[in-house]
Amino acid sequence: MDFLLYFQAFVLGIIEGLTEFIPVSSTGHLIVAADVMNFWTHEKRVVFEIAIQLGAILAVVFDYRQRLTDAAVGFVQKDAVSQRFVFNILIAFMPAAVIGFFAIGFIHDKLFDPMVVASALILGGIVILLAEKRAPLAQVHEVEEMRWHHALKIGFIQCLAMVPGTSRSGATIIGGLWFGLSRKAAAEFSFFLAIPTMIGATVYSVYVHRDEFMWADFPVFAIGFVMAFIAAAIVVKALVSFVSRHGFTVFAWYRIAFGCLIWLSAGTGWIQWS
Repeated sequence: MDFLLYFQAFVLGIIEGLTEFIPVSSTGHLIVAADVMNFWTHEKRVVFEIAIQLGAILAVVFDYRQRLTDAAVGFVQKDAVSQRFVFNILIAFMPAAVIGFFAIGFIHDKLFDPMVVASALILGGIVILLAEKRAPLAQVHEVEEMRWHHALKIGFIQCLAMVPGTSRSGATIIGGLWFGLSRKAAAEFSFFLAIPTMIGATVYSVYVHRDEFMWADFPVFAIGFVMAFIAAAIVVKALVSFVSRHGFTVFAWYRIAFGCLIWLSAGTGWIQWS
């Protein structure tokens, strides 16, 4: 048994769960942490990083299970509010599904790099600071109030998160603020949009790289998956309350500081990034 590999999966699962739903880029953190720990081969690492995100997504499903169940029942019963909710999720999901299908290979091969992550972290932090100062007043205070054009615009903004370090949650939340959503509505819509987005990304990546894996790899995935679920369940409960009171500024400064630290470590030779 490779206890070091299991411990690395344990740590990476916690990192994923803690960062998936806050605008600091879970993928960026996973790339950096996995690179420092020299975790697994590149191909297995990429699929692991995507697959354990599904554990974090299931934490949202669990936490919002009643709301999602009500929406599903209402959709079947042709309730207008529920149907609009479901259609908005699907509309927002489509841009990333289409663009990601054609671009995912290039992204994994060329952009899963710590220096790309550092640059995206810093740039994204600056964008968040600008959004907090200049975003228009909220006109949509609940997810159920959103219209299709809000969803479509957020869907295209989500595509920016294909660049590691940008942050899927960061792109969709800040995009939501710019398009007139309240902090609460933007955060919750980001949660719900993550469900089809990350399920699709996980299934596709595991299928494409299916020949890389053996049953012996299962415990590594299981450990990361479970830890991501537990950590994300904690964050999801606290995030909406926190951002409703304090906004996203603290995350912006964290992104900038973390990105600068990566660049500094590379420039000084403190860490030899691959």
